[in-house]
Amino acid sequence: MRFRDEYRQAATARGLADALAAIMTRPWTLMEVCGGQTHAILRFGVDALLPPGLALVHGPGCPVCVTPVDYIDKAIEIAACPGVILCSFGDMLRVPGSAGTLLEARARGADIRTVYSPLDALALARAAPGREIVFFAVGFETTAPANALAAYQARREGLGNFSLLASHFRVPPAMRAILAAPGNRVQGFLAAGHVCTIMGMDEYEPIAAAHRVPIVVTGFEPVDILQGVLSCVRQLEAGQALVENQYARSVRQLGNGVAKALMAEVFRVVPRHWRGIGAIAESGLGLAPAYDAWNAECKFGPVRQGIEPERGCISGQVLRGTRKPTDCPAFATRCTPERPLGVTMVSSEGACAAYYRYRDAPAPVTAAPR
Repeated sequence: MRFRDEYRQAATARGLADALAAIMTRPWTLMEVCGGQTHAILRFGVDALLPPGLALVHGPGCPVCVTPVDYIDKAIEIAACPGVILCSFGDMLRVPGSAGTLLEARARGADIRTVYSPLDALALARAAPGREIVFFAVGFETTAPANALAAYQARREGLGNFSLLASHFRVPPAMRAILAAPGNRVQGFLAAGHVCTIMGMDEYEPIAAAHRVPIVVTGFEPVDILQGVLSCVRQLEAGQALVENQYARSVRQLGNGVAKALMAEVFRVVPRHWRGIGAIAESGLGLAPAYDAWNAECKFGPVRQGIEPERGCISGQVLRGTRKPTDCPAFATRCTPERPLGVTMVSSEGACAAYYRYRDAPAPVTAAPR
C-alpha cells in the first residue's frame, strides 16, 4: 500500500538508525507528542533501533487521557437528565471520573450511545426531535473541524435539540508548558503530523525560537519517526532550533484553510485544565458565544472543576513525560486494560496501553510484502 509499505521497510529503518549513531556525540532526549506515534514506536520496536544515549519520552498526546475529571463528571450528570441521549466516542466510556465512568452510568440506565462521528449524533437529533442529543466532543485540533461542522450544521438547520459538550485541546500551548516546567529534560519535539495537517506549522516557530528546541513535524510509520528523530538530532548536534516538516506528503505550512476558518467561526480559544498536567492558558477550544444555543454547558450548567481521585498510579507523570509506564508498580499487575487504574491504560492511544500491548514482544520492522 502506497504511503504505508514504503515507510515500513526494514533496510531503510536500519539505515536511518545507523545514520543516527554516526552523528551523535552526546546524549539527547526527544519527546513525541502524539499517542499514535507512541504506539508505532512500541509496536515496531523503533526505540530498540536507537543508539545508546538517545531517549524518546512520551508526551500528553492522547486527548482521551488528558480530558479532565470534571468533564467526565459533567457528561455523566447530563446523561442522567430525562430525555437526554449522550453520544460519545467509545474510548470515553471507560475513562474514570471522580465517581465512576460513562459505562457505569449506562449500566444504571442512562441513554449513552457510541458513535463514530459527530455527524452520527447530528443525524440522531434530526431523527429524534423529542429527545435532547448531546455529543461529548473531545480531541485535539485534529477532530475539532468535524465537531465544528456538526455545530455549524445544527445552527444552520435550527436543530435546537442538539448540543456539544466541548473539551478540545490545543497542542502548542502544552508544548510550551512542558518546556517551561521545572526539571524539564526535553530537548526536541516530534510534532504530530495530523494536527499540523489541519493547523499548519506557524504556531511552532515561536516555540522553537523562544526555547531553542528543534521541532520536526512527523508522520506515524516507523520510517517517518526515524526520519523525524534524525532531523531533530542533526539540528541539536549543529546547535540549531528550527521547525522542519518530515510529513510533507500531508502537511503544508499554513495547514487546511477551510478547516481553520470553520474552527475560527465555531470555537474560541479558552484556558483548559489538562488531566495530569494542570491548567494551561489558551490551550483549549470552547464554543463561541454565537453557538450558546448549541452549547451543552449553557443548557445544563457549566463544568465545575473536580478533584482527581487517588488511584495508586503514575498516569499524570506519564502524561508529562517524566516517567515511563513500566516505572509504575501497578503496571500490568493491578492495572491492566481490563481493569485500568489510570487513563493512560484506558485509551487506545494511551502510553500505558501501548506498553501493555507491545512492550514484551514488539513487532519488528519488516520489509513490506510484495
